[in-house]
Amino acid sequence: MLQVTSPKIIPTATFHKGDVLSVLRKLPKTKFDLIVTSPPYNIGKIYERSEKLTFEEYVEWLDKIIGASVDALQDHGSICWQVGSFVKDGEIFPIDIYTYDSFKRRGMKLRNRIIWRFNFGLHSKKRLSGRYETILWFTKSDDHRFNLDAVRVPQLYPGKRHPKARAKDSGKPSGNPLGKNPSDYWEFSAEEYFQNDPVWDIPNVKANHPEKTIHPCQFPVELVERCVLALTDPGDTVLDPFMGTGTTAIAAMKHSRHAVGIDKDGAFLKIAKERVKQLLKGTLKIRHSGKPTRTPQIGEKVATVPEEWKQATKRRR
Repeated sequence: MLQVTSPKIIPTATFHKGDVLSVLRKLPKTKFDLIVTSPPYNIGKIYERSEKLTFEEYVEWLDKIIGASVDALQDHGSICWQVGSFVKDGEIFPIDIYTYDSFKRRGMKLRNRIIWRFNFGLHSKKRLSGRYETILWFTKSDDHRFNLDAVRVPQLYPGKRHPKARAKDSGKPSGNPLGKNPSDYWEFSAEEYFQNDPVWDIPNVKANHPEKTIHPCQFPVELVERCVLALTDPGDTVLDPFMGTGTTAIAAMKHSRHAVGIDKDGAFLKIAKERVKQLLKGTLKIRHSGKPTRTPQIGEKVATVPEEWKQATKRRR
C-alpha cells in the first residue's frame, strides 16, 4: 500500500480530458496551491501534430494558458514552469525567455530559475548537444510556502567546521545537520530510472529522453517531488494542465497532496489512472528520491572503449 507522509490525509486524483484552455477556464478560480507542468514545445511530437502553430502563435497560446493558470492559483501559491527550447532550422528559441513576460505582466514573481541537468539529450552535429532544461519557479505573492528542510540534500563536507577567526562559532560544524540547500541546479539520473525501474514495458522508445512510458516527453517523479515537498503542505492541491501519464499526480499523492490533471489525450490519461491505481496498491515502481547516480565500474562492458574506436583513434594519429 501507498505510504503517505500524513496518514490522516487520503490523497485523491482528478483527471479532466479536453482542451487545456477550456478546462482551465471551467475550473474554480484560486483553487490550487501549486501548479507544476511542462507544456508541449511545438516541435512536432505526436500530441502536437493535430494543430500546427507558428512560433508566434505558439507563444500567444502559452500566454493564454499562463493567464488561466495564474487565475486558478491561490494567493500563497506557486507555479513551476518546466520548459526547454523550440528549435527551428538549427536555431534555438528558449521557451522560458519567451514566456517570462507572460508571468511578470500578471504580477508573478520569479524566485528561482532552476537548471535541470540530465545525462542524455538531443545529439547535435552543428552545435553543442543540449543537456539541460529549466524550471521557472514563480510565486503569486511574497506570502508563499517554502519548506527548505523537506528538500535538503546530504552535506558534501559534513565534517567541515567554522574557522578560528569566527570566535562565536569557532570549531563548531559549519553546515546544517539536516543537510544543505539543493540550490538551483538539479541533477537526476533519468537513464538509471528507465533501465532499473521501468514502469511500463514500451518497445518503441524512440525519443531522445530515455525515461519513458508511451509519452515522448516524460520527466522523472523525483523532479516533481522536490517541487511538491518544497512548495506545498500535506492536504494541498497540485494541478498539472498537461498531465500526460500522471507523473505530477504520483509525486503529489505520494506525499499526501491531492492532484488534478488535464490532458486532451485519452490514452495518456488512461495510463495516468492506471499508474495512480498501482501507486495506491503499492505496486508502482518509482526511483527513490535522492538515490545516488550509478557510475559504471572499470571493466564493465558499457565502460570499456570499443575496439572500433581504438582503431579509429590510431588512424587519426
